[in-house]
Amino acid sequence: MVGYLVFLTIYVGLYALFALGLNLQWGYAGLINFGHVAFMTVGAYTAVLLSSNGVPLIIAVIVGIAIAALLGLLIGMSTLRLREDYLAIVTIGVSELLRLIALNEDWLTKGSFGIQRYPLPLDRFDPNLFQKYILIAILTVLAIFAAWQLWKGLRSQWREGQEIQGKSYQPTKPISLIIWGIVGMGVILTVYINGCVALLDYNYKAGLMLLVLLALAIVYWGLELLVQSPWGRVLKAIREDEEIAKALGKNVFWYKLQALMLGGAIAGIAGIFYAWQLTTIYPSNFETLVTFNVWTMVVLGGAGKNPGAILGAIIFWAYDALTRFYLPKLGWFDSSGQGAFRVMVIGLILMLLMIWRPQGILGKKEELTLGR
Repeated sequence: MVGYLVFLTIYVGLYALFALGLNLQWGYAGLINFGHVAFMTVGAYTAVLLSSNGVPLIIAVIVGIAIAALLGLLIGMSTLRLREDYLAIVTIGVSELLRLIALNEDWLTKGSFGIQRYPLPLDRFDPNLFQKYILIAILTVLAIFAAWQLWKGLRSQWREGQEIQGKSYQPTKPISLIIWGIVGMGVILTVYINGCVALLDYNYKAGLMLLVLLALAIVYWGLELLVQSPWGRVLKAIREDEEIAKALGKNVFWYKLQALMLGGAIAGIAGIFYAWQLTTIYPSNFETLVTFNVWTMVVLGGAGKNPGAILGAIIFWAYDALTRFYLPKLGWFDSSGQGAFRVMVIGLILMLLMIWRPQGILGKKEELTLGR
């Protein structure tokens, strides 16, 4: 059970990073990217190929992130001056092009056989008891940071509700916030307690889990600072009406390009963790379905809200875990039918969400970009 929760935590963390990159591009800048997996592919393959050929792991990671950002630059330079739908079409095409290159260029990526036995972080790390306690202390700091961010988010939701309601009082509002607080603390405590147990009985996956959570905390904190800065407010203005931003003297193209590159770099980080989690990567790991999944997370959690991206990743992987465990017991479908049914249910949930709460769980309806 401990090992499976570590597995889930790693996937939630790396997909939360992936969703944060897309949320910056679409939720804040209004850029429609239907090929987000392309940045993950570039980051993963670049880091793996370089480290497999003797390049130090940290340098391989930095180059992988830089190449993912460079891909955003190349896509942005050719499409951002055109209509929005051109960006959507080009990103789909680029993601499929990269996957086909990985599949067919055997001399570089070993094609469908995949790349195996590449260097992994902390793979040979064998901590003593004191070092394990240091790792647990780092996890404790991350848990405190998560609890602090949860408190800030709940307080912000309360204040926004009070501003909207004025002097009127609705008793369901504080009750819903209390429920969200209890659920959030439950998730944090579950991850923390399970993580402590895993780190005491240290293995590679436990170390990777800590690295993923640390990277997620750093990226989330940095993005929160950025989107609350004047830079972030300009991105929101561009998302709402870029003609107004132009009238105010803002270089709309340059801001969009920055958002596309930074979001791509974050997706590249997620791709590197994805490769480290899989320990063997194949072109089939980077199909279009991966982009569909991350769009589901962003829409579900609420576009334009960094906590929404993380919440969407948690809900998505909780659903994935529950259906993988319970569907076979029902005996309704064979193994291939179970996968199709799970995707169908996700689509149904999204349709119902678009009707009931199109802005997502944490999103603001007045900031909704769909249908404008």
